[in-house]
Amino acid sequence: MIQTVIKRDGRVVGFNEEKIKAAIRKAMLQTEMGEDEALIHRITDRIALAGNERMTVEEIQDRVEVELMKSPRKEVAKRYIAYRDQRSIARRAKTRDMFLEIIEAKSNDITRENANMNTDSPAGMMMKFASETTKPFVDDYLLTQEARDAVRNGYLHIHDKDYYPTKSLTCVQHPLDKILRHGFIAGHGESRPAKRIETASVIACISLETAQNEMHGGQAIPAFDFYLAPFVRSSYIEELKNVEEMTGIDLSGYYNAPVNDFIHRELDGLTGDERACQHAVNRTVSRVHQAMEAFIHNMNTIHSRGGNQVVFSSINYGTDTSAEGRCVIRELLNSTYEGVGNGATAIFPIQIWKKKRGVSYLPEDPNYDLYKLACKVTARRFFPNFVNLDATFNHHEKWDANDPERYRYEVATMGCRTRVFENRYGEKTSIGRGNISFSTINIVRIAIECMNIKDEEERLRRFFDKLDEVLDITARQLHDRFEFQKTAMAKQFPLVMSRLWNGAENLKANDTIESVINQGTLGIGFIGLAECLIALTGKHHGESAESQALGLRIVKHMRSRVNEFSEKYRHNYSVLATPAEGLSGKFTQKDRKSFGIIPGITDKIYYTNSNHVPVYYKCSPRHKAKIEAPYHELTGGGHIFYVEIDGDATHNPEAISDIVDLMDKYNIGYGSVNHNRNRCMDCGHEDAVENLDECPCCHSHNIDKLQRITGYLVGTTDRWNNAKLAELNDRVVHK
Repeated sequence: MIQTVIKRDGRVVGFNEEKIKAAIRKAMLQTEMGEDEALIHRITDRIALAGNERMTVEEIQDRVEVELMKSPRKEVAKRYIAYRDQRSIARRAKTRDMFLEIIEAKSNDITRENANMNTDSPAGMMMKFASETTKPFVDDYLLTQEARDAVRNGYLHIHDKDYYPTKSLTCVQHPLDKILRHGFIAGHGESRPAKRIETASVIACISLETAQNEMHGGQAIPAFDFYLAPFVRSSYIEELKNVEEMTGIDLSGYYNAPVNDFIHRELDGLTGDERACQHAVNRTVSRVHQAMEAFIHNMNTIHSRGGNQVVFSSINYGTDTSAEGRCVIRELLNSTYEGVGNGATAIFPIQIWKKKRGVSYLPEDPNYDLYKLACKVTARRFFPNFVNLDATFNHHEKWDANDPERYRYEVATMGCRTRVFENRYGEKTSIGRGNISFSTINIVRIAIECMNIKDEEERLRRFFDKLDEVLDITARQLHDRFEFQKTAMAKQFPLVMSRLWNGAENLKANDTIESVINQGTLGIGFIGLAECLIALTGKHHGESAESQALGLRIVKHMRSRVNEFSEKYRHNYSVLATPAEGLSGKFTQKDRKSFGIIPGITDKIYYTNSNHVPVYYKCSPRHKAKIEAPYHELTGGGHIFYVEIDGDATHNPEAISDIVDLMDKYNIGYGSVNHNRNRCMDCGHEDAVENLDECPCCHSHNIDKLQRITGYLVGTTDRWNNAKLAELNDRVVHK
């Protein structure tokens, strides 16, 4: 006898024979003879009594068909079969419509979810087909009921849900020195240890690209200058040996002798060993420059995954004060300034200057000249961004200026904002670690549900109670995902789980990754603090001290709960100031359907990113810095501060250093600068003319504004979704 039924979404419910009767009755009513209640009852009783204790919906429907075909009413069986087919088609209709939009290369929020992906290409289409059909499987079979309900009801967004079944992790900071020293094997290819700067540059590219195919997030190198510096010296020695062969002069005494700086100088007036050594320096600088050019070019042309998607890559640098490290930094910046191809601004890698007093910030610092160059390059090319190693929460007690491996104790970030540093289960470092997965809470929806409670104390009590409920669900969902991810075997991630993740070198191919991944982080993100505060107080934190106090109270509460979750589940939970791109309009769309258009809250098609002051709010860079700075210490999973400046920043690098000064003054962890930059999509011409509609070089009208979408650049806004385009149009200059 049937007791329970397994529905199509995986839920198990009690058997209800009335549903069988209703379905047969509908089929009978579409025939000339009409319904036959006696036959309906006989067929239903026969199926109920002869069936297994637990059956699926499909199995029961199959038995209904068999019984109808055995009965005198075969025409009813045909109607019933036709009805089942119609219902099946209806269930597939949404998938069909979505597939057609991808096939027809329509521009919408499905195909433009990720601005770094070309979903019009065959590979991009295949990736979207896979992505959109995988998400329902995750909902039906991998999420708990409470997590599924939280997502369906608009309280929670699970990032990279389409990658959930793969058990992949989000991102990692590459310990590139391991790969450069030992090489690696990935797939059928083998990379040998590097000897020259050119080889080191190529291997760095291959490492980033290979790992990108094994993960669902971005890739970063935490100490690009330190890692490549030894290969400047080895290339210099190679050039000295070349001079020896040409001249017969013994220069072996200079192989490991200190070099003041690797800077190209004319040979006029130089003689003997001095001329020979300078010639070797000049040749080395040229090779380093070409290697950096190649690195940037490769990171903008090598495709990973599907959709003509270049590697979502970041590199951190700025604190290696050796002559070799400075050479890497200088030539990387010079190559970036020159641009790629016909002089276009490179989209990747996202470059991050590590700003530290005593090293790379003050006029008396050894790398101050390179810091000024970095500001000049940012003024023209948007990068590098700036990570503030002097922020109190970015300090490491083991950092020592005399330690040649001090970079191990310097925080490094992923370009969009992800930060990994503190660690309950291993060494406190950014290297060889990353985010495991993250999910974002819709704090705006929670606030809207409480906004009409007149008593302020009760309103806030209800808000925090609801917030706690969603936080608990989110923590459990991330823990459940971790439990699923940890069952993956090392062989599923040939590079990541052999060379990149801390401790992975001890894993055998068939070992699970459980023993190493807990050094990563689980991020609980939030979006729309500004709109949340408007719902609760009537104003956002940029315009009201009262709202700012409440905003900090909310995020401090999240930070406190995250610490509790870390103890309870034994993971590195962290609060993340979510970099919302595809998510920017999803929550808003659901909340509009539920609550309508609420002024200041749902009247735009996007919510403000994380804890930022709204993009439309006019204020000075200083005011924006004062408001957003306190949130950086609370959001250990990642954050970013950015300022919009006007005019042609190319000729105003001081504007960039002024923003870095604000970061230093207000204890900001990570920041960047946006400014106007036009690009002709036909000839590549770039300038900062406001409202440019015709290229001054080729007279093309195919002009696009180079813009930062969440932390990374996008060469064309054609791939932006509607919500991010609306946000872009609302952005105002901070002055």
